[in-house]
Amino acid sequence: MKGLIIKGIGGFYYVKTANGIFQAKGRGIFKKRGLTLAVGDQVDIEVLEDGNAVINSVEERKNQFIRPPIVNVDNFVVVFAIKNPKPNFSIVDKFLIMAEQHGIQPIICVNKSDLADDEERKEIEAIYKDIYPVIFVSGKTGEGIDALKKEIGTHKIAFAGPSGVGKSTITNKIIPEANMETGDISSKTNRGKHTTRHVEIFETAEGGMVFDTPGFTSFDILEADEAELMDYYPEIAELKGQCKFDNCFHLKEPLCRVREAVEEGKIHKVRYESYVANMEELKKKKKY
Repeated sequence: MKGLIIKGIGGFYYVKTANGIFQAKGRGIFKKRGLTLAVGDQVDIEVLEDGNAVINSVEERKNQFIRPPIVNVDNFVVVFAIKNPKPNFSIVDKFLIMAEQHGIQPIICVNKSDLADDEERKEIEAIYKDIYPVIFVSGKTGEGIDALKKEIGTHKIAFAGPSGVGKSTITNKIIPEANMETGDISSKTNRGKHTTRHVEIFETAEGGMVFDTPGFTSFDILEADEAELMDYYPEIAELKGQCKFDNCFHLKEPLCRVREAVEEGKIHKVRYESYVANMEELKKKKKY
C-alpha cells in the first residue's frame, strides 16, 4: 500500500494512505543501507494483523535535508519581517541560495506588513519582484494569507527564514489545526524562541502540505563553492559569459557586465551587496 510519511517520533513513522493513517516501523534493510526514513518520503507499507505496519520500500527522493530531516520539498516560503526585526538581506538570500541548490522554487513572504507604509513595501518588492513571487502578509491581521495559500496551491512547502519573523504565526493562520506554539521575541536579541520539537506534515484546505519543522534557522547554512555562488542568484546567472573575463567573480574585475547591470538598475543594489557579502563569507571559510 502506497503512502506518505507525515510524522516521525521515536523511531515510529505515521504513514498517510488512501485507507487512513498507519503507525509503522521501517524494515532493517534501511539501516543496513544507511538510509534514514524521513517525513515527506513516499513509501510502500504492509499492514500487520495488529493494525500497525512495516515500511517495505521508499521511492526515490527529489531532494533531502538533514537538519531538519525532511524530503521532497516543492517550495520554500522564505519569510522575513518588514521590520522588528529589520531585514538582513544577506541572511535572507542564504535561504534562497539553499532553495536554488536543492531545485526548490522559493516564495518570498514579507511578514508584519501592517507595520509598513506603501513606500516601504515598494522598496522591498523592488528587490525580488522580477526573480521570485513576493507576497506581503500580516500574521497579526491575516492580510495576504489567502494570497499565500493560493501561491502554495497543492505543493509541499517548508517555511524558512531567520528567527523571530513570524513563521509559526503564519502557519497557524494557514492551518489552524497545526496549533504551533509561537515563541516570544527575545528583548535582548530580537530573535524568536522557536518551540517546534518534531517534524510533521499538515494538510491545507486547498490540498497543499506544510512541513512543521524546528526550522531552517541556522545562520551557518551557506554551503557553496565560490565559483558556483553566482549560479544561485538568477539575475546574475542570466549574464553568465557576458563579462570580459571568463573567470570573472563580479567583484572588482574590469568590464564586468554584472557590475554594469547594477549601475544600470537591472540588478538591485541590495541583491548585489548580498552576493558580495556571501562571497566574502565563503572566502573566509575557505581560508580557515
